[in-house]
Amino acid sequence: MKRIVFLDYVRVFACFLVMLVHASENFYGAPGSTDMAGPQSLLLSEADRLWVSIYDGFSRMSVPLFMIVSAFLLVPIKEGQTAVEFYRRRAKRILPPFFIFIILYSTVPMLWGQIDGATSMHDLSRGLLNFPTLAGHLWFMYPLIGLYLFIPMISPWLVKVSAKEERIFLWLFALSTCMPYLNRWCGELWGQCFWNEFHTLWYFSGYLGYLVLAHYIRVHLDWSRNKRLAIGSVMTVVGAVWTILSFYIQAVPGVLHETPVLELGWSFCTINCLMLTTGAFLIFSCIQKAETPRVILQLSDLSYGMYLIHIFWLGMWTTILKGQMGMPSVTAIPAIAVCTFMSCWASCLVISWLPGGKWVVGTSSSLPFANRTSMRSA
Repeated sequence: MKRIVFLDYVRVFACFLVMLVHASENFYGAPGSTDMAGPQSLLLSEADRLWVSIYDGFSRMSVPLFMIVSAFLLVPIKEGQTAVEFYRRRAKRILPPFFIFIILYSTVPMLWGQIDGATSMHDLSRGLLNFPTLAGHLWFMYPLIGLYLFIPMISPWLVKVSAKEERIFLWLFALSTCMPYLNRWCGELWGQCFWNEFHTLWYFSGYLGYLVLAHYIRVHLDWSRNKRLAIGSVMTVVGAVWTILSFYIQAVPGVLHETPVLELGWSFCTINCLMLTTGAFLIFSCIQKAETPRVILQLSDLSYGMYLIHIFWLGMWTTILKGQMGMPSVTAIPAIAVCTFMSCWASCLVISWLPGGKWVVGTSSSLPFANRTSMRSA
């Protein structure tokens, strides 16, 4: 199968945005939080309020972009491929690095005293149940695995469904992304109560909507390049402004905030995040290149490993740039993200050269910038 060039750009862009999000979180975590924001948030200045809102808000398309890239490549499954074959192939690709990093995040931080032996044993004992204490970013793997489990089930429907019927699903999905706002303004809706969270649109909600959206764009969307660029730009701008302002207007400096309330508009399945993500993906789909540049190709192949390892590097660069050098948020956030990104690139590249390195970072290579033509998913 021919490699889809623009997806490599999307994957690299999304990988960097994840690091930008987590760099930003060091500037609004309340006392006692780790390298990422905890249940409560506290902004110390108007400058932090502004730049956290901009950097973090704009970057909230990162996770949905990863979901769309995976679905764009994998949905529907190949004709004649069984669910077991699909699961085996996906598991071989993502599970070994995932489990290795669960172990690493449960043990390695003891070397510099960030966790103690009791926390380490607790994290290891729950290794199959949830992510370790200092690896909150691994939450993403669980819904991703859930989507992989569901792909063989939804593939027969996607093969047969018409464009009109798929649009009905997507409109209902879009309506479901308004629920966080509707719940705040109107309270419980459409069957919600303390004994039932499954409202009317529940079955059209969540990351499944991004999966169907990816299929619709690939199979049914026949817009010209100019139309994709124009509509994508408008959606990106509107979605970005909405997402940024949703945080900024609430984030009063010096006030202790409940993070879920403060980040309401930053949830990945909100209407503004859907607009931001869809718009950005449409813009990237306008890239017309015969081949992916070798640097982008290498970064794309290493993006999974870079995602898994980046919290180790993020903590170090935060300590240096924010703690020791005292850089302000306007420069510290992008600097932490760039330094983390480059460190992850270098370390994952070295690991990929080692025997068995693919089991740690998800890919292997023999030379820097080697041209790889095999199709890979996020």
